[in-house]
Amino acid sequence: MCAMSAEFPPPDADALEHSARLAASLRAEIAANGSIPFSRFMERCLYAPGLGYYSAGSAKFGGEGDFVTAPELGPLFAACVAEAVAPVLRQLGPEAQLLEIGGGSGAFAEVALKRLLQADAMPARYAILEPSADLRERQRARLRQNLSPLVFDCIEWLDAPPTEKWNGVLFANEVIDALPTPRFAIHAGEVFEEGVALDGEGRFVRCERPADALLAAAVRHVEHYLKRPFADGYRSELLPQLPYWVQAVMGGLQAGAMLFVDYGYPRGEYYLPERDDGTLRAFYRHRLHNDVYAWPGLQDITASVDFTALAEAGTGAGFDLAGYCTQASFLLGNGLADRLREVDERGDAALSLKFANEAKKLTLPTEMGERFQAMGFARDADFETAFLAGDLSWRL
Repeated sequence: MCAMSAEFPPPDADALEHSARLAASLRAEIAANGSIPFSRFMERCLYAPGLGYYSAGSAKFGGEGDFVTAPELGPLFAACVAEAVAPVLRQLGPEAQLLEIGGGSGAFAEVALKRLLQADAMPARYAILEPSADLRERQRARLRQNLSPLVFDCIEWLDAPPTEKWNGVLFANEVIDALPTPRFAIHAGEVFEEGVALDGEGRFVRCERPADALLAAAVRHVEHYLKRPFADGYRSELLPQLPYWVQAVMGGLQAGAMLFVDYGYPRGEYYLPERDDGTLRAFYRHRLHNDVYAWPGLQDITASVDFTALAEAGTGAGFDLAGYCTQASFLLGNGLADRLREVDERGDAALSLKFANEAKKLTLPTEMGERFQAMGFARDADFETAFLAGDLSWRL
């Protein structure tokens, strides 16, 4: 892992003290029990109660945070997603629900609910599964302020996925990339799991141990798919728990659709021979770097998504693959041009320019257009039409 660049703006004293508390907790755990799997380190850095990146109170999204997600750029992304899922909600009838996993700032829910109301596809319940108490309160405040009381009253925050049977749509944007991921390494043909230990000065350092049966089998599954073994020294990420996670978050979903948007690759590209140190990285103040040990709790840690693994997980949960395409194709196929035309018809040149710039960031290959991809699943509902523009399922 490289050292943090001097170009990065340093945290203030309070932030450093916050990070030091989490680092001390991690050091104590390692000192007491020995090295920990990297996935455990990532889980604590992101989700430790009151100290983890997503569970503490600092800004995460937008210009004041560390990164900008598609819904934070403006209303276009959420409006197009609403366009895509509205037919599914109408097919399922008045009791259909929408479940958003990880609500961010609440920006997506605000726009999506307004568009769904206009499209006569208002869900009976809009549930947000949000593990961060701080983000939950921010979402609640924003949505209460910007939605009518009748619309706001249909929103519910969940502590766990719904276990009762339900029909509707599950939506997750930039969620899977933040799941604590195991890391593996290959040595002399054997699979090892990457861990985190302490050096003689108490710094976090990489270590390895023989992989357990679950991780080893998952690595062999990928090798079988690729029709080649990983080279000696190859290192990357793999989520053997992804099928269990998908089935857990969907809860009792019976009929409807699931839509995931994230950055990543199909498996053949994810595990290219030259990508021999994986995709793990960190975000801090809109800067991307690879020192994931720096400042625990103050930076996002993320890994790209293996969309082939996601396809396996979704179909393994009993759903059909509805489609897979780039974010650009998905938005263009679900009303992006219409949304821009609506703005142009207002005759406000400044507003039109603002929306045009937002559309460019969402769709250009050099921005988010190809790096982010959308994957949908359906059961007893028609969701394939949302992926007619540029379907890439053949790449999986």
